[in-house]
Amino acid sequence: MKFWDIISTSNANLLRNKGRTFLTMLAIFIGAFTIIMTTGISTGFDSYIDRQVSSVGANDYLEVLPASMAQQINAVSSGSNGVNEYKPASDDDTHSTQVLTESDLKKIRKINGVKSAKFYRQFQVEYITLGGKHKKYETNVATKPTDTMKIDLAAGRDTKIDGDKAEIVLPDKFVKPLGFKNNQDAIGKTVKLGVVSRATNKISETEVKVVGVQNASLVGMGSALINEKAGDGIDAIANKGMPKEYTGQHYAILVNLASDYANKSGVNKVKKEVTKLGYGSMTVSDGADMIKLFFGAITSVLTIFGVIALVAASIGIINTLYMSVQERTSEIGLMKAMGLSKGKIFAMFSTEAVAMGFWSAMAAVVVAYLSKGAINNWASNSIVQGLPGFALVALDPRTLVMIVVVIMLIAFVAGTLPARSASRKDPIDALRYE
Repeated sequence: MKFWDIISTSNANLLRNKGRTFLTMLAIFIGAFTIIMTTGISTGFDSYIDRQVSSVGANDYLEVLPASMAQQINAVSSGSNGVNEYKPASDDDTHSTQVLTESDLKKIRKINGVKSAKFYRQFQVEYITLGGKHKKYETNVATKPTDTMKIDLAAGRDTKIDGDKAEIVLPDKFVKPLGFKNNQDAIGKTVKLGVVSRATNKISETEVKVVGVQNASLVGMGSALINEKAGDGIDAIANKGMPKEYTGQHYAILVNLASDYANKSGVNKVKKEVTKLGYGSMTVSDGADMIKLFFGAITSVLTIFGVIALVAASIGIINTLYMSVQERTSEIGLMKAMGLSKGKIFAMFSTEAVAMGFWSAMAAVVVAYLSKGAINNWASNSIVQGLPGFALVALDPRTLVMIVVVIMLIAFVAGTLPARSASRKDPIDALRYE
């Protein structure tokens, strides 16, 4: 009996008891479908996060912070409940005061792998409004660090960092509340930012032109992005009347890495040097990795249920094939009497098990592909409505092939016991069996 004969015979034997075979394959299908969909959701989530991270240039940039501030951010992002012991700052520890100055910037620029470094300007803005009788809304603003960082835009364009006019890119959540009809309607309009004077504690307004609207993002933090000219306008109001020594302080330095350091190992090298100097550092992907870790834990729990279903299905395969061996005892004896070897009989029954796993897994793949579009349409109109471009389920062909192969392997292992039992039957005793 040739290899293809064994495969065709094994598949034909699955139809001898259709009801029993169907129930066994249904159990395998449920387990396979559960695993495929959970891995598909995980792939879709990771792909969306990776696209968002790459759109802001995470590989090329590193944010340097005062060490204590970085520790607080990392503790919050990791969900840590730990506390750090207070250590008084030494006289020469200039960056322990929670602000960064020109001396800190010079130190960072001397690190190997740093192409350039500048202060990352963040601002205290009280509100954003169209002015007049329009409502005022709380907002966070920050300068867009560099022109090479791309924003996921819903309309308009990015700000011109060194432009001669104050510009802003609004998060899409502000469009309707501010009174614009839609994203496109906001482009070219002027909004006002309310800023508190640090000297007088009074609020004054500075005008900025809306040049773009940004899509919602899990890594964008919802901040409005402004250019340097707009930042100068905010600083002018906030620092008017303040002593000079209080106006040149910043909370972060943005580091542009050299091209040969724009990778994971290069970033880690620069991070170590930053730590040696007594600062903290982080990248956009650091925060994204924490989001992935949390979401991965959820999908792992769901995958466990699929594995449990496959274990139950494996028991069903063993039971189905044992009953098949029992029913075909005389047939096994006849095949042995005609010269069929133990190995061929073992192969025949184990191939039946593999066939059950293969067809069940393939059915799960087909159903997953057919339901993917409907699930993504439902999700985009409900649970991920505020995240454009987020496909909840993304099926990776390589992952699907791996899942099918693993399920076939599990089925083969489950089928070895009844297949071994069939191959070891004595032909004379088997022919006498009724």
